[in-house]
Amino acid sequence: MTPQGAAARGHAAMLAFSALVGGSFSLGAMMARDVDPAAFSAARFLLASVVIGALAAATGKLDRRALAAPWRYLVLGGLFAIYFVLMFEGLKTAPAVSAAAVFTLTPLMAAGFGWLLLRQVTTPRMAAALALGAAGALWVIFRADLAALLRFQIGRGEAIYLAGCIAHAIYTPMVRRLNRGESPVTFTLGMMLAGLAILSVWGWPAIRATDWAGLRPLVWVTLLYTAVFASAATFVLLQYATLHLPSAKVMAYTYLTPSWVILWEIALGHGVPRALVLVGIGATVLALVLLLKDEDARG
Repeated sequence: MTPQGAAARGHAAMLAFSALVGGSFSLGAMMARDVDPAAFSAARFLLASVVIGALAAATGKLDRRALAAPWRYLVLGGLFAIYFVLMFEGLKTAPAVSAAAVFTLTPLMAAGFGWLLLRQVTTPRMAAALALGAAGALWVIFRADLAALLRFQIGRGEAIYLAGCIAHAIYTPMVRRLNRGESPVTFTLGMMLAGLAILSVWGWPAIRATDWAGLRPLVWVTLLYTAVFASAATFVLLQYATLHLPSAKVMAYTYLTPSWVILWEIALGHGVPRALVLVGIGATVLALVLLLKDEDARG
């Protein structure tokens, strides 16, 4: 496959990634108070590991090279475990659209970590696009309230989730840094199993205390969706994209997440954000367009 073809598939992977991730915000906000975040994330990693493991076995893509340096998976699994636990902790109080806007700050952070870890250079156009996207995200996070923005009064849920997004931003360049030629499926399985081990140890008291049989159906629907679509599928998509695109461009697709969340919120009957908030959403979409034009310009 040519580099251009691989890059095109990387973009397609991230487009699907943003669509699938969007659903986890709306569903997660509806059930975040029903179950401990660590217990829920452990169950999510368990189900996702089963799906990924079955896929790897069925396709014959289990790579023996993945057994080398298992500490790599602990690093990556730990980063994503932190991200998911803090995501659901934040969704206890942060609205879904606002949390999705926090998620769109990860490209800017990923660009910084991409330079620190991989010396990936951000072009002037990319920097302008990332700044525009961050500005749009902040506008949504502060709910289009200029006074709140000037006072920098961010909600507790958004602040918690922001800490998780920092872990996510580090994860993106770390995949390329630590991958040693393993296939995306194999590498994802190793990360998932390591994350499951970390969450099982860390969250064991919460796992034991959870009344799994008494959870309402929405929790199980969310668990299945996040494990199969927003974990197993998106992890493979993300792993593939990070091997063929710069970290900042990979995470640039998160700019579409608030738009997908709005569609989810409308579909679930939660209404539409006010017009001023949509201005910020428009800025994040424009940022993505600028980044894609930068990619096309370089051929």
